[in-house]
Amino acid sequence: MSSFFEYIKSKTFFINLLIAAFAVLFVVLVAAFSLNYYTRHGSGIPVPKLMDMQIDRATALLDQQGFRYKIDSVYLPDRDPGTVVQQDPDPNTNVKENRTIYLTVITKLAPNISLPNLENTTFREATATLINFGLKLGDTTYRSDIALNRVLEVRFAGEIIKAGAKLPKGSRIDLVLGDGKGASEVDIPDLTNQELDAAKFVISQSGLTIGNITYEGTITDSTKVVVKSQQPMKTDSTTKTSIGTRINLTVTQGAATPATSTTP
Repeated sequence: MSSFFEYIKSKTFFINLLIAAFAVLFVVLVAAFSLNYYTRHGSGIPVPKLMDMQIDRATALLDQQGFRYKIDSVYLPDRDPGTVVQQDPDPNTNVKENRTIYLTVITKLAPNISLPNLENTTFREATATLINFGLKLGDTTYRSDIALNRVLEVRFAGEIIKAGAKLPKGSRIDLVLGDGKGASEVDIPDLTNQELDAAKFVISQSGLTIGNITYEGTITDSTKVVVKSQQPMKTDSTTKTSIGTRINLTVTQGAATPATSTTP
């Protein structure tokens, strides 16, 4: 043990220790310089600013500077199609040649979305839902109904549409709202022997509501279904009903009876 302590106090030990330290330092420096050379540390070119630029011009600039690129798309109705709205890496970031630049570009075609269920919601709720789904509020009209400012119908391009209908994102949706005048009455339409689709149209246009539809007998052709009876029905003593009343129909297989005209 005493010889070991004498050795570490000797000049030979310090010389060997110094040589070992220089050897370790040399290896570290060689490794660092080799790594920097291999990765071209500190070299590279800055990424150009591509945002707000048209995609054709942006890709031409990237090709000119030796970059690769990948393009994704997003739909923004208030921006010009083909405009770059996002890039990665950010502008002026120093990168190596052949680095892939990721671009997000505004697409020209709006994606289709499913219409949410707006019927019987309030005007405020419907407006918020349209915004959340990327749709826009179009015209609003009123129809006699006991529910004030509740959505009675949803229309697109003049046609009634239902929840689940596919529409381009950003479409303008028209709403038919109740005016709160539910105490008013309308004539009860006579729907007997009318085709089912025609009867539904008359009910809707009369300010009434389609109730339960009961199918009687065997239905072999759904395009030839007529109303056999209705409830409520028009009688000598009852000719009017409140707006919004549900009209229940019983239908059967058959053809509509043509209206007869009397020649004077």
